[in-house]
Amino acid sequence: MDKIKCDCGHLNPYGTIICEACGKPIQEESPDKLLNMRYEGTARRSQTYNTNAVDKVWNFFSSVKVGVWLIVITLIASAIGTIFPQQMYIPPTVNPAAYYEEEYGMLGEIYYILGFHNLYSSWWFVLLLGLIGVSITVASIDRGIPLFRSLRNQRVAKHDNFLKKQRMFAITKRPEDEEQFMEEILFRLKEKRYRVRREGNSILAEKGRFSRWGPYVNHVGLIIFLLGSMLRIVPGMYLDEDMWIREGETKAIKGTDQEYYLKHDKFTFEVYDKKEERFSDALNRVQQPVPKNYQSDVTLYKADEKLPGAKPELSEVKDYSIQVNKPLDFDGYSLYQVDYRQEMRHMHFELQNSETDEAVGSFSVDLLNPKDEFDLGDGNRVELQGYYPDFYFDKETKKPATKTNIPNNPAFIFKMFTPETPEGEVAFIAIRQNLDPSGDNQYKVAFDGVETEFITGLTVKKDYTLPIILIGGIIFMLGVVQGLYWNHRRVWVKVKEEDVWMAVHTNKNWHGIRRELDDITGKLNMNQLVDQQEESKKA
Repeated sequence: MDKIKCDCGHLNPYGTIICEACGKPIQEESPDKLLNMRYEGTARRSQTYNTNAVDKVWNFFSSVKVGVWLIVITLIASAIGTIFPQQMYIPPTVNPAAYYEEEYGMLGEIYYILGFHNLYSSWWFVLLLGLIGVSITVASIDRGIPLFRSLRNQRVAKHDNFLKKQRMFAITKRPEDEEQFMEEILFRLKEKRYRVRREGNSILAEKGRFSRWGPYVNHVGLIIFLLGSMLRIVPGMYLDEDMWIREGETKAIKGTDQEYYLKHDKFTFEVYDKKEERFSDALNRVQQPVPKNYQSDVTLYKADEKLPGAKPELSEVKDYSIQVNKPLDFDGYSLYQVDYRQEMRHMHFELQNSETDEAVGSFSVDLLNPKDEFDLGDGNRVELQGYYPDFYFDKETKKPATKTNIPNNPAFIFKMFTPETPEGEVAFIAIRQNLDPSGDNQYKVAFDGVETEFITGLTVKKDYTLPIILIGGIIFMLGVVQGLYWNHRRVWVKVKEEDVWMAVHTNKNWHGIRRELDDITGKLNMNQLVDQQEESKKA
């Protein structure tokens, strides 16, 4: 669209309300109405163009209402994400889909299907963050560029209508010695730390212009913050994985692409002694033992280059004792001690005569790698025909089943062979259960003890996005300080044939600038500024 040429000769973009140079109102309104100085009356793209698809998209995202609604929707989604625990807080061995349905019913199932269980990395939540970033960027460009252009182009001498329609305005009789008056008012304004420019009989005094960019600095900080948050879904930028490792086990560290391995040498668990004087009162009020320390003594290995399918050669990197808040740091990764548990590892059994309970042999089952058959000697042997590490009875199939591969509640189906029973006898053994399906077995398998071992729970963390988020937060706070503690103040003085006109504008804190200028006008015997907005309300 054609630009608008003002009487002063300046070419203004289409849609401009106030000439960027001289301030003459281009679109004349009511003579008593004050000028709208928001964005200096310059043309904004969103308020000017609305013809093609690009314009409509631009106008949509430049709307403050749209930005606010996007933030509100994101906050509501974040609040819903706290109703049930996030996936990182549920047992790592369970199936999330089954867990949420079993624990919370239909609401839990919907919660899982919509991705609330892993909210902050779900595609739609990241999309919301991206849309907020787009809205902030478009709104900043839509308002920031016109404001910059207007402040850069402003002249010292302003049109009379511009001065009269400022909120604070005063007219004083022209002094006899005009030059002395101009020198004195220049001195007084400089004394108040204004940057002063003079052109003939006009003066422009300005200070605190940088505060106008405070909101835009906020926006830059927010965009960097959102970018850092969104980068967490990029592989290699962020990692937060749990891993469980048994004593004596060597395991590839999650998220390292099998480059690093960890061997769990020993787990140490210590509790506070209730006889310890410092904490005896508190400890005696608690029935359960209070952990004092639990740590994992580990060895870190790095895998050498290997052929595809070949077992990697491991080179020792270092030994370390991981404790709570004392992680193992290496190559950008951190291993934190977060949990531990004791698991059953071996269960011991005896093959006994059902009537006399006389033992004819014993055997042990490795719960992680059970054998199929146990030879007890003298023609006695036991076959393992079924093993259910986490036993439950499936009501639909009416058969025993297992929830997980973790030996939380082991159950077994044994077939026993002895010289007296060459055809074999079947027994079902579980914790506190010893069933004889036929009801006439001559022999039985009896529980004879259990061995447990510690398993340590570690969290593998890597976060390259944290510095980006931190920089965004710092920039945002700088913008808050910049816009909160300073304000943009301007004073225009114009000496006419019989009068001296003074007009004032600030983006905020009108009381402060009025008090500041009342001091100047009092020393120069000028009339005090009148707040025309307040006067119109009284009228």
